[in-house]
Amino acid sequence: MRLKHVKGAIEVIEASDYIIKNPGNYKGIFHSLFHNNNPIHLEIGMGKGQFLIEMAKANPHINFIGMEMYDSVMIRAVQKQNEQQLPNLKLIKMDATNIEDIFDHEIDVLYLNFSDPWPKNRHAHRRLTSERFLKRYDMIFKNKKTIIQKTDNRKLFEFSLKAFTDYGYKIEEISLDLHQDDFPNITTEYEERFANMGMPIYMVKVIK
Repeated sequence: MRLKHVKGAIEVIEASDYIIKNPGNYKGIFHSLFHNNNPIHLEIGMGKGQFLIEMAKANPHINFIGMEMYDSVMIRAVQKQNEQQLPNLKLIKMDATNIEDIFDHEIDVLYLNFSDPWPKNRHAHRRLTSERFLKRYDMIFKNKKTIIQKTDNRKLFEFSLKAFTDYGYKIEEISLDLHQDDFPNITTEYEERFANMGMPIYMVKVIK
């Protein structure tokens, strides 16, 4: 899907006080950005930021970091955070491919919300739940590894369940229709659109 160019997005993003510039400089000391030692939760592919902003508002004693690579969607998250000014939320503009170069055993929970399914088999290694990425996550988690995934793509969900369990993760929570089950849930913009169309939202929480 081609993303629409948003004029001036790069300038707004770079000017925000909530963007972590040169994130590699904080490897191992991300807690210093928040001036506390509270747990750090990371969302890869935060999109327009609704989920992470609501999570940060609801959980002031947890620090949140959102990672997004596309200016055209990240600009919305930056604008929202510039207005909210939540002290426990920071943003990083980058691709997750080299995530182990940014974090060093300091993330407590990882969120993967509506990640690109990369439907072609030859692109399976690009999926954020592939073994290649699970190995990278080993380098960023602090202690117990916790991943929470939501998706509307059943094939990606099935792929992820196998990848998680093959890699030694245990399923703690699972839903095949999140909006019909009794689970606490903060939605993303993308999620609301598809749930309103009656499409099931799949969710799994795995630990290791």
